[in-house]
Amino acid sequence: MPKITLPDNSVLDFSTPVLGKEIAEKIGAGLAKAALAVSVNGELRDLTAVVDADATVAVITPSSPEALALMRHSASHVLAEAVARLFPGTKFAYGPAVDDGFYYDLDPATPLTADDLPRLEKEMAKIVKANQPFVRRELTRAEALAKYADDEYKTDNINRAKGDVLSFYEQGAFSDLCRGPHVPSAGKIGHFKVLSLAGAYWHGDHSQKQLTRVYGTTFATKEELEKYLRQIEEAKKRDHRVLGKQLGLYEFHAEAPGMAFWRHNGVVLRNTFINFLRELCYAHDYEEFLTPQILNRELWEISGHWENYADKMYVTTKDGRDFGVKPMNCPGAVLLYKAGLYSHHDLPLRWAEFGHVHRYEGSGEIHGLIRVRGFTQDDAHIFCAPAQLEDEIAHCIEFIFKVYTATLGMKFDHIELSTRPPKSVGTDEMWANAEAALENALKKLNIAFKLNPGDGAFYGPKIDFHVADAIGRTWQMGTIQVDFSMPERFDLHYVDENSARQRPVMIHRAISGSIERFLGVLTEHFAGDFPLWLAPEQARILPISDAVLPYAKEVKKQLAAAGLRVTVDGKNEKIGAKIRHGELAKVPYLIVIGAKEAEAQTVAARRRVRGDLGEMTVAALTARLTEEVKTRALPPSGEVKNN
Repeated sequence: MPKITLPDNSVLDFSTPVLGKEIAEKIGAGLAKAALAVSVNGELRDLTAVVDADATVAVITPSSPEALALMRHSASHVLAEAVARLFPGTKFAYGPAVDDGFYYDLDPATPLTADDLPRLEKEMAKIVKANQPFVRRELTRAEALAKYADDEYKTDNINRAKGDVLSFYEQGAFSDLCRGPHVPSAGKIGHFKVLSLAGAYWHGDHSQKQLTRVYGTTFATKEELEKYLRQIEEAKKRDHRVLGKQLGLYEFHAEAPGMAFWRHNGVVLRNTFINFLRELCYAHDYEEFLTPQILNRELWEISGHWENYADKMYVTTKDGRDFGVKPMNCPGAVLLYKAGLYSHHDLPLRWAEFGHVHRYEGSGEIHGLIRVRGFTQDDAHIFCAPAQLEDEIAHCIEFIFKVYTATLGMKFDHIELSTRPPKSVGTDEMWANAEAALENALKKLNIAFKLNPGDGAFYGPKIDFHVADAIGRTWQMGTIQVDFSMPERFDLHYVDENSARQRPVMIHRAISGSIERFLGVLTEHFAGDFPLWLAPEQARILPISDAVLPYAKEVKKQLAAAGLRVTVDGKNEKIGAKIRHGELAKVPYLIVIGAKEAEAQTVAARRRVRGDLGEMTVAALTARLTEEVKTRALPPSGEVKNN
């Protein structure tokens, strides 16, 4: 009979098979009341699941790490029941939990609008109050197909499901194909909010009918929900798509979906950031290369992209030959390596490339600069001997920290080490050595990390860096990947100290990952208030009248000579209006010049966030700005102000 080992290593003995909820009751009435599910040997199960063998069991409560996803998954079923009540005839695709909430994809008989969201939320509240239990039922595949014969979405899901016996969950009058588990009853889904509507294609296939996706979220406490809703409101103010247009950085047009149109300010921002990365690359002994955007099919077949990535590639045929627009830069770097002859004396080779790539993303996946079809990768491909691998990984990690923490003041939410997936290339020894090299590099630098088993690339393990922005959202940004596949596929070699040919190891390193995505995140992180060194327009001179315009132009000339990006607002407007325009444009320094300043050959300066700095000489202002640029100082007090 089952012997249950608890997280504190204490043991409970039962004379018969036991339910998860009975284990919780045995521990204590308070725990049983709070229980949402149980973890049996690491597998999450319903409280009604039977444990009939020795096992390690943990009771999941709202404070457990696993609880939120469980509650959100259950909340999606409650949402679906609310839709079924209010919109009879609706067909249901699927409703998973996601990182910040849940959604359900629906095919309603009558269209849903934003005005329906409060009604859905109110109906969900009724269902929660009724507190109907989630009940698991099992059907054979044949029984399930018969039950849902008139529902093309459920039939498709049933056909895709694994196993001959499928599970369904019922709460109230609603039933859905679902692996589970769920909280014990609808009243346990926590504090929720129905948030928005969007369109989504069935299985992401744009050739299929567009469904209605309803988004919501839930949290264990009211305070957590309110904090999240405040974060959403703050995120709206920081939306990079809105700020991009407002600040003259970038915009988007239907003529090129998923691709940014960069205006002058955006080009300045982009080039300034790229030049910063380029400067660091040169300081870290990288050479820079640039490879073609279109390469022939034969290359992509050798690299494996034609077989495994063709649906994401843009393809063209000319002169009877197939060509692919590159979705990645690495095959070009490999060709350059293969064209040379290298010995162990030459390694490591650190090759940087700011290469423009294109990947086809579904229309429902495109989102401003965050998810685009055309973007620039700040790639580096490092070719090294196996014995150099650990040092090169550490070198890359330090580079990433230099950019994110030392320069931009961004914090890492967490860092993941992803290990060998089920499908992979390379020997056991290769994988063991590469994983050890990644882990050892992190440990030597005293960097905490999470292990992400089985989520490495097919060609090697990787480290992913997840960054927290100014309002607490996390973004997966930089990455370091070890690659066995490319050197093998392209038969790359170097000559070792014994004049023998050896296979190099290839490291893929991206600091920002995508320049476009990174600048989108950075725009939202700083709310458009970029540090002075990054700001496209660093200072704007505001003459009070036409009489002082010649002096204003002379001040601009002096500041520009120091390498500063300065404009003059010579419009015939009152100074208050000019200041307001400068604030809306989020120009770091506004320089007011009136008759007094012109006569004294001084200026009156204002710094965003900090306010008036008083009167000073042009030389003093120049020194102040150039020092702030040189040190790449963050905005005053680290604050970000929204105007």
